[in-house]
Amino acid sequence: MNVRRLGLLAILVAGFISPICIAQEITVAAAADLQFAMQDVAARFQKETGKTVKAIYGSSGNFSQQIQNGAPFDMFFSANLDYPKQLDAAGLIEPGSFYQYARGKIVIWVRNESKLDLKSGMKVLLDPSVKKIAVANPQHAPYGQAAVAAMQKENIYDQVKDKFVLGENISQTASFVVSGSADVGIVALSLALSPNMKDKGRYAEVPGEEYPPIEQACVILKSSQNKEAAGQFLSFIKTAAVGDVLKSYGFDVQSGK
Repeated sequence: MNVRRLGLLAILVAGFISPICIAQEITVAAAADLQFAMQDVAARFQKETGKTVKAIYGSSGNFSQQIQNGAPFDMFFSANLDYPKQLDAAGLIEPGSFYQYARGKIVIWVRNESKLDLKSGMKVLLDPSVKKIAVANPQHAPYGQAAVAAMQKENIYDQVKDKFVLGENISQTASFVVSGSADVGIVALSLALSPNMKDKGRYAEVPGEEYPPIEQACVILKSSQNKEAAGQFLSFIKTAAVGDVLKSYGFDVQSGK
C-alpha cells in the first residue's frame, strides 16, 4: 500500500513539476547567420536567469513557412524584416514584440590556400579558375538575395549564375566553401568571424551600397506556450551587452531601435 501511495505521489509531483520545467526553456527559430552569436547570447541568458534557449537554425523563408503551418516555436529571429512582417499581417505574432535587432553584412570568402585575389571584390568571381560559387538559395534566404543583388549591381550575375552551388541557408553555404565543395562563397560576415571559419580562410567585405540592407528582426509568436520566458529573452536581446556580442560577430547594431 505504501509503495502504491509513493507511486501515486510521484505521479502527482511530476504532474506539477513538468510544466514548470518546460516553461524554463524557449524554442527559437533563428536565421543561420546567428548560429555562433546566438550560442553566446543564450549562454549569457541562462547564466542570468536560469532559463535555457533551444535554438534551431535555418533559412528565414523556410521558418516563416513552417510557422504559418503551425510549427511550435516561441520566437523567430529572421535575417530580414519581410518575413516577420508577413507573420504579423497574418496575426501570428504577439502584438508589440517586433524588434529590429541588427543589420547583417555579406563577404566574399575563400580558403587560406586559394590563390584568388579578393582585392578585386565581386569581379573575382569572373576568374577562370572559379568553377563553383557557394550562394544561399535566394528563394528563401535573405543572404542569398543580397548576394544576387550585389552581383547584379556589378553586372556579373548572368556570367556566373551557372556556377552557383546553392545552400539551403547561409550556414550550409559557408560549409560548402570551407569543405572545398565550392571555390569561393558569398557568406555572412558573422560566420566568417566565427570560430568555425576565422582561421580557415580570408574574406573581403562587399560594400553595403551594393545590396539592399540586411535588416533583421525578431518576434514572439502568438502560439508560444512560454510567453513570459520569451518576453524575458526579448528584453535581454535589447540590452547593450547583447548588442556588444552581436557587434563582435560583425553585425551593425543601432541602439534605441
